[in-house]
Amino acid sequence: MTRNSSIEQARLVLKIEAESIFSLIEKVGEPFSRAVELIYKSKGRVIVAGIGKSGLIGRKIVATLTSTGTQALFLHPVEGLHGDLGIVAKGDVLLALSNSGETAELNMIISSIRGLGVPCIAFTGNLSSSLAKTADITIDVAVEKEACPFGLAPTSSSTAALAMGDALAVALIKRRNFQEKDFYKFHPGGSLGLRLREKIRDVMVGAGEMPIVADHASFLEAIREMDEKNKGFVAIADKKNHILGIITDGDIRRIVRRGVDFREAGVALFMTASPKSIQEEATVAQAIEFMQKEEITTLVVTDRNNRLKGYVHLHDILGRGGSVKIAVTD
Repeated sequence: MTRNSSIEQARLVLKIEAESIFSLIEKVGEPFSRAVELIYKSKGRVIVAGIGKSGLIGRKIVATLTSTGTQALFLHPVEGLHGDLGIVAKGDVLLALSNSGETAELNMIISSIRGLGVPCIAFTGNLSSSLAKTADITIDVAVEKEACPFGLAPTSSSTAALAMGDALAVALIKRRNFQEKDFYKFHPGGSLGLRLREKIRDVMVGAGEMPIVADHASFLEAIREMDEKNKGFVAIADKKNHILGIITDGDIRRIVRRGVDFREAGVALFMTASPKSIQEEATVAQAIEFMQKEEITTLVVTDRNNRLKGYVHLHDILGRGGSVKIAVTD
């Protein structure tokens, strides 16, 4: 390919993608307005889900929403099938991304999420798809063609979904009357920069508010404690309050699916021993770095003697508030 042909190819790609975005303008209507109102009135978070390029676009949408006043979290559909659905709570809103609308793993988790009373907004390029038919609100992001010369690699379609995500975030900025001064609160140049230097003990949720059972408790007692505190997990501690293990919503679902008889079993048989934790003297910045490395959003907090002091969630660190749920990767 010559230099001139490369330039022409690049210009063609930009033209196709620009036209794809331009074509979305006429597609923004009543469903989009309903989506904005649904998110605005929800008391929870926007749970964004997608696989492949849609997943990457979804993560960017999450970043834009969270930095502009709308609490959001990315859920990988495959991880959701293996326990991470525990991060979803009533009051949340699901935003599902799939150009084809037939992504199997994504469609599989939607029924489970809907069972929690969580409504679904879909970004899809196929209004006849399974996703479009299942969603409460479907927003059309179809493009005439991909910029890829083979029509295979997501190019125009992913750009269109990204642009629609930006449109949603900006519409929510206006709906919330989010101001410039508010924007700085969510960025390192503002209060977040100062908060990164705070100690975990200053932002954690105390042990008194978290579900805890003794190491000799039965599995059924652990489930009752988890249900009563409604945090998505239960910690197991000894008489001196040393943390021994943890059981999550995802663990329980996996146990039930295996058909294990747990009626007379103790917690030690099913708990994850030595769960990931952080000391209360650590900084918020250290906690965020650790969470990113381990791909989790919640940490058990201990003192220097491994005694349980509480737990911390990423959204509490970032000052978003809201319900606290635990996400555990397999």
